[in-house]
Amino acid sequence: MILEMKVPSPGESIKEVEIATWLVKDGDYVEKDQAIAEVDSDKATLELPAEMSGVITLKAEEGDTVAVGAVVCLIDTDAAKPSGSAPAAEAPKAEAPKAAPAQAPAATSYAAGTPSPAARKILDEKNIAPASVSGTGKGGRITKDDAVNAVPSMGTPTGGSRGSERTKLSMLRRKVAERLVSAKNETAMLTTFNEVNMTPINQIRNEYKDAFKAKHGGLGLGFMSFFTKAVTRALELYPDVNSMMDGDYKIAYDFADISIAVSGPKGLMVPVVRNAELLTFRGIEAEIKRLALRARDGQITVDDMTGGTFTITNGGVFGSMLSTPIINPPQSGILGMHNIIERPIAVNGKVEIHPMMYVALSYDHRIIDGRESVGFLVAVKEALENPLELLMNGDAKRALEL
Repeated sequence: MILEMKVPSPGESIKEVEIATWLVKDGDYVEKDQAIAEVDSDKATLELPAEMSGVITLKAEEGDTVAVGAVVCLIDTDAAKPSGSAPAAEAPKAEAPKAAPAQAPAATSYAAGTPSPAARKILDEKNIAPASVSGTGKGGRITKDDAVNAVPSMGTPTGGSRGSERTKLSMLRRKVAERLVSAKNETAMLTTFNEVNMTPINQIRNEYKDAFKAKHGGLGLGFMSFFTKAVTRALELYPDVNSMMDGDYKIAYDFADISIAVSGPKGLMVPVVRNAELLTFRGIEAEIKRLALRARDGQITVDDMTGGTFTITNGGVFGSMLSTPIINPPQSGILGMHNIIERPIAVNGKVEIHPMMYVALSYDHRIIDGRESVGFLVAVKEALENPLELLMNGDAKRALEL
């Protein structure tokens, strides 16, 4: 029996996917549930498992965009499984190709170097002179493909390697690019800044991180749990930051689903910590670790990244000192964390050196006013600089479940 394997639906809003990598070759024998391909959607990279055992025939190439429900391969379920690797028969030696007779150089055609109308439009958009493009069309004419593949001059070479490579962006990367441009063009985005003295958090972490790790099965006590708790507290104080626009209406939420931006092998991914306002420090750290590992291993699902009412991104892990994060639509706010640097600050009239972090809140001014945005960021700062009282109710051991 020939089984047609169709692309399953990765999510309700996804209509097409891209074949990122075939994990098997045409004619291979595959086992049921064996991963045969990786497919990119606009939200995640997913594995496609074989529905039955048999010999596979591929019907799509790597890089092809196929609709959900389209046939991408056939599996012959009646084919026998190979018993072993028999020695391959020696292939007949191919005769050496005969040298083609030398051809006289073709006479120069009037079309040589002349672009077609479509090619000329593309070259004009790229600001490339037709004289710098070699035509592959009839008589040397510049075709549309020649224009598409043409690259602008990089100046007069002075030695050294000057290679280049043109690769197609993955569907996930293209979708991220589209959403980032959309956020800049369709929202009234502003950014407000503040700074946080990280000394109190460092003191708590230094005192309890070893006990926390030993009690909770190797789980680390990081900064993200403190920031997530501070954000959920601030969202309760300033609910407009936890809302979204829907046409002429505002949608407000009584829960905090916090999206955590992580860098995966396929690009930026934003998995969601559900109902973060109900989680303990241990619960937040465990969920972030689970989602980060899934993103790193390419096992993140569409459901893991669906929703979210507010986003936290940490450019500090890459050394960023200050940035203006871009809103993750349709959300209205995103908090940017940065690196921690020891700097002199004034404390009670004296100069002291403390570990300091700049924080940034980008927000949609259509729905969040300056009072709410600044108040929100100040509330985050206050909680981070006084975590024992504002985030742990005065009892660190109980809050950390020690």
